[in-house]
Amino acid sequence: METETTALADELTKHLDEAALLADLSELVRIPSVNPFDDDPAPGFQEQELAEFYGQRMRKLGLEVEFREVAPERPIVWGRLRGTGNGPSVMLAGHMDTVGVPRYEGDPFDPKVADGKLYGRGSCDMKAALAAYLEVVRLLRTGGVELGGDLIIAGVPDEEYQLIGSKEMGKHGPWADFGIIGEPTDLKVCPAHKGQFSLFLRTFGKAAHSSVPELGENAIERMAQVVLAFADYNEELQQREPHALCGHGTFSPGVIRGGDIVAAVPDLCELEVDRRILPGETAEDVVGDYRVRLEALVRNHPGLRYEISEPSWYIPSLDLPLDSPVVTGIARAYESVVGKPATVTAFSAATDAPNLGFPTVVCGPGSLAQAHTTCEYVRTAEVVDATKIYLHTVLGLSGG
Repeated sequence: METETTALADELTKHLDEAALLADLSELVRIPSVNPFDDDPAPGFQEQELAEFYGQRMRKLGLEVEFREVAPERPIVWGRLRGTGNGPSVMLAGHMDTVGVPRYEGDPFDPKVADGKLYGRGSCDMKAALAAYLEVVRLLRTGGVELGGDLIIAGVPDEEYQLIGSKEMGKHGPWADFGIIGEPTDLKVCPAHKGQFSLFLRTFGKAAHSSVPELGENAIERMAQVVLAFADYNEELQQREPHALCGHGTFSPGVIRGGDIVAAVPDLCELEVDRRILPGETAEDVVGDYRVRLEALVRNHPGLRYEISEPSWYIPSLDLPLDSPVVTGIARAYESVVGKPATVTAFSAATDAPNLGFPTVVCGPGSLAQAHTTCEYVRTAEVVDATKIYLHTVLGLSGG
């Protein structure tokens, strides 16, 4: 059966239309679907427009298309290719939003192909995969292939910030038996990644005029003590048991704010800290670590008052078994397409995958080193290979 599936996939990929694939990718890049973060969507922040375009493309391919708004002008869009019901369903999912374009070199939304690369914001992260999904469907439809299970293509908003799209989809569907998210992994197969857990540490003081600082308590000076108390935290994390793929957890102080005017002793300072958590670690574990260090600091500085906020970011970790069918399936597909064994490793960043509610692996064209840069690109050959890999995987999982 595996040999027959591989032969069918190879036959279908003879009809892969690279020009059409790159044309779809170019059209996706032209729509500036920049994440608005805490602002309301506005011109230049067009997740809605991208979802509408993606839905139109899927309808032309004969998919059953649905939308559901997660926040104003920020929908999920998905298309379903019905199978016979005799096999598992597969979802190819990806985020439609991008980061912003300050200091971008040239026009970020005017895609250009040169030297085997397609340039433009979102080309790598991760509109290349969205375009590849469309070509997978076109190949299946052109070949008249009827899958055993449904194939679902999904675009979600807000991966670059709070992941409201995948969180909502995990609660309300659509769901599948297996999923692939085509984040830029250099086509490495990534069944695991660390989670992200961020919050604010706050210190409190007493306001006073800066000409008489002895009458106040400086919250920034208190925070300086907190920063020093965490100086060896990464060393402690390195001593703990590592995860087989993800390695060790990490800690990073990222944003600090304190005071209002220089002529006043500040009564509040806050530090936003980022903790990358391993599979198996919990938010409670991390907060417990923080309290141990902060309480030790209070014992040495009885006047110090602190607060630990609710999470500002909480993205779960991913940890699929290496023998999960979607992991072994996409690894076999890679070897069939590229001609050498797949690299199975952890993805460096966090993704939508853990929120979807079913086994989902991360594998896609492009390099994370190109994501969010001021001259973003994806290699066109990788987009072609990704399309073939997804096709082989879908046929292997759902049957042809």
